[in-house]
Amino acid sequence: MKIRHQVSDALLLDYATGVLSEGWRIAIATHLALSPQSRRRLALMEMAGGALVRDLPPEPSPLDEERSWMALIRRLENSKTQDEAPPPGRNPQNAASVVLPEPLRSYVGGDVASVKWRPLGRGAYHLPIAVDDKNTMVRLLRIPAGKPVPEHGHRGRELTLVLSGSFRDGEALFARGDLEEADETLQHQPVATEGEDCICLAVTDAPLKFRSWLVRAVQPILGI
Repeated sequence: MKIRHQVSDALLLDYATGVLSEGWRIAIATHLALSPQSRRRLALMEMAGGALVRDLPPEPSPLDEERSWMALIRRLENSKTQDEAPPPGRNPQNAASVVLPEPLRSYVGGDVASVKWRPLGRGAYHLPIAVDDKNTMVRLLRIPAGKPVPEHGHRGRELTLVLSGSFRDGEALFARGDLEEADETLQHQPVATEGEDCICLAVTDAPLKFRSWLVRAVQPILGI
């Protein structure tokens, strides 16, 4: 599996420093489960951050804090040999048969076969995923093979992670593990490729801006 579209450095750094809200973290963590290259980049960022902290002048601290500090240093040093390891909860032996890797699978309550899809119209389906951050909307999408999604823009950020099948957005092809980042500057109409429905994880922080008045009319009902 060749992943062409990795998470951006800026977003990966936000993930590494823990500033992202829950919805974004789900998308990035699931992408990391599928992308060894992004896991290596994350490990380098964490090692660099750890080195910066390690170089700070130490302050007097209780014995327990000193032990915690040494444990952190050992963990950072050990990460040099662990950047190829899959994230916790992912079973390499069953990876080929799993569509929804962790942590996404735990949020859904099983793999894709157990998803109770809700119709969106024109053969498309979705499954809203509950999160606690109140800032993001997270959902699985299933787009019929060969069909487009309605043309739309964005009022904020959108992350789309391909889990099965693929889609084209202009000249770019997005397949399993690929992550598309969109913002207010992008107006587009992705199209699922022929042969297989495209299943994606989509995360947004604002309603989409659909070009079609019909889609806009039902948008509040669908919650998109």
